Amino acid sequence: MKRKFITNLILLLFLNLLIKPFWIFGIDRTVQNLVGDQSYGLYFALFNFSMILNILLDVGITNYNNRNIAQHNFLLPKHLSNIVGLKLVLAFVYAIFSLTVAFIIGYDKVQIHLLFFLIFNQFLISFTLYLRSNISGLHLFRTDSLISVLDRSIMILICSVLLFNDFFRTRFTIEWFVYAQTAAYLLTALITFLIVLKKSGRIKLRFNWRFFFVFLRKSYPYALLILLMSLYNRIDSVMLERLLPGTIGEEQAGIYAQAFRLLDAVAMFGALFAGLLLPIFSKMLKQREPIGDMVKLSYSLLIVPAVVVALSSVYYDGEIMSLLYHSNTAYSSDILGILMLGFLGIATTYIFGTLLTANGSLKQLNIMAFSGMALNVVLNLILIPRFQAYGSAYSSLVTQLFTGAVQLALAVYILKLKIDWVFIFKLLFYVGAVALFGWLSEFLSNWVYGYLLMIFASVVFAFLLGLISLKDLYKIIRYE
Repeated sequence: MKRKFITNLILLLFLNLLIKPFWIFGIDRTVQNLVGDQSYGLYFALFNFSMILNILLDVGITNYNNRNIAQHNFLLPKHLSNIVGLKLVLAFVYAIFSLTVAFIIGYDKVQIHLLFFLIFNQFLISFTLYLRSNISGLHLFRTDSLISVLDRSIMILICSVLLFNDFFRTRFTIEWFVYAQTAAYLLTALITFLIVLKKSGRIKLRFNWRFFFVFLRKSYPYALLILLMSLYNRIDSVMLERLLPGTIGEEQAGIYAQAFRLLDAVAMFGALFAGLLLPIFSKMLKQREPIGDMVKLSYSLLIVPAVVVALSSVYYDGEIMSLLYHSNTAYSSDILGILMLGFLGIATTYIFGTLLTANGSLKQLNIMAFSGMALNVVLNLILIPRFQAYGSAYSSLVTQLFTGAVQLALAVYILKLKIDWVFIFKLLFYVGAVALFGWLSEFLSNWVYGYLLMIFASVVFAFLLGLISLKDLYKIIRYE
């Protein structure tokens, strides 16, 4: 099982490193620089608004289905026919509810128009993720890896024409950016559907209300968990745009988006771990296989780069933001350092939260997520009026570290994981060493050399300390 995890993780990371950084820094960043912080900030707030409510599209179906299909492959044909019908019903509910809330909180005509397309995009994303849960549940990880970068690849092609052609560039608007996403998501959903259809055989669309209620009763704990986690991960920019007066809120959301984009980029790679680990953990737990080694391996592979990314972003926040953006970089650079420290909590969540989900410990996870959501909202209400985007950044940092620590403690307690104190001391020593490397690297006159030296020294030291072993990885790939 470890061999399957490592080999598919390498493929998944390779494809995503090939495509998604270019999307984030070549396309998404260029759009913000072109349309400005205020216009992009409005889009960013509306996008996160649609993300928060998109749990109504899924209600836990994707995570429950992934775990269920991984344990019972034969259910795919039956469930596919019924769940496709259920997804269409949920899409209607989500659209009506989202637009109603948008009217209640005071979005104007322009904002509603943009939100309508973002709502449709969320449906396409959710539908594709459900289809992918069947593919990964069947352990077809290579196919799933290719699909994971398909939408971004199509967007890159479309947006490259719009952004790097003088005729279109001078007329480019944030609406065009959203329309390009719609086209890419639509094509990806169609291709993924055809792949799943080939694996399941014929599909007969069904609106079986009895099945819907039974299935939703089983999946709703997953839905509640996703909703609560989405709230404390995505509500910052929405609260910034709504709590601050006039265009100040839109501009602050845009400034926050500059830094959040980088956190979102690195968190995306944590999500890749979770996507692979959920069906693997689910199968191992069902077959009562020992999970300690897999947990330690996956956490080591994620927390080591998380430490390097987080601390390097603190030391070189100003240089990174000045390189990427044209305005408000002095402001957003401080926010970057704060947000990136929260990645340590996010990385912990992706491993131990996934393990708890695979174990079915939804009650404990939902209590944790509710606590995190309440903490985040209260901190934002207190800090945003006084500190604006800084307030949201500190709220996010406290929330991510809190929820990550709670999930680690829950996993150790519920699953009786053996605590490896040697590993913990090594990890703490490693954090101190990386901080020292960062301080020493600042003495170099050229910041690029200093940054690269810090990264290189940190990676080498991780191997010397034994946090990651190339020899063990090779054995897993070659022999296991």
